[in-house]
Amino acid sequence: MYRGLDIGTAKATPEERGRVVHHGLDLVEPDQPYSVAQFRDHALGALRSLGARGGVGILAGGTGFWLRAVMAGIDTDALPSDAAVRAGIEAELAGGGVAELARRLRALAPGLARRTDLRNPRRVVRALEIATLRGDAPLPARLGYPAPAVGLQLVLEPLEHRRRISARARSQFDAGLVEEARALRERFDPSLPAFSAIGYRESWAYLDGEITLEAAIELDALHNAQFARRQRTWLRSERSLAILDAQADPLPGALAALDRLLPIADAAGVGA
Repeated sequence: MYRGLDIGTAKATPEERGRVVHHGLDLVEPDQPYSVAQFRDHALGALRSLGARGGVGILAGGTGFWLRAVMAGIDTDALPSDAAVRAGIEAELAGGGVAELARRLRALAPGLARRTDLRNPRRVVRALEIATLRGDAPLPARLGYPAPAVGLQLVLEPLEHRRRISARARSQFDAGLVEEARALRERFDPSLPAFSAIGYRESWAYLDGEITLEAAIELDALHNAQFARRQRTWLRSERSLAILDAQADPLPGALAALDRLLPIADAAGVGA
């Protein structure tokens, strides 16, 4: 969604966008706040428009939390927030790290802690803010997309997955990731949440002479492999996903899953 973060986020190219319409790209500048609730509203608007025309939308990429917010999300606007409380928690994060905050969250709101990625500092800070203000009360009602949907999970053998991640990291650096990261740091504060995307801090470490270019590429691949492992863990909690072998041709399996969905959509009188 951030403008200018193109290579590092593997954003669809202009040529790809010319072949298939993409939504949710280039919505805000890197220094503009953008919440999961705003993304959910944008995505649901695009899906409703597609459904009204009898189209099928494909929600791809991103973190599991954002995908879930669209398909089976909660009313995040109903959750409390307090800038002073959050500032205090962020100061604690800077001083003591995410592990101590996660320990506090587990003690204060064990139910919320179980639903939170406790290795993600931003998620832990927000969860602890909510827990401080409302305790461990149940979450608000869900506000997901009110039409049939099918979940597809592409899987690879672990060694092949790691090989592709490494090849992807190298191709991004070859495509100019370092130059993109340099230009962005000249315009924006490098501590912005937008730059938590993998690839930018690794590029800056190379630009600052802290590591070699080869080490930056390897570190990028390592961080992406760790992220992929967390994604697999998250997806295990998602029900009714059609598992597709990405080393073979996954298209027949995807079409078969869609064929099973469409009669449900037709019966409900809505687009998928």
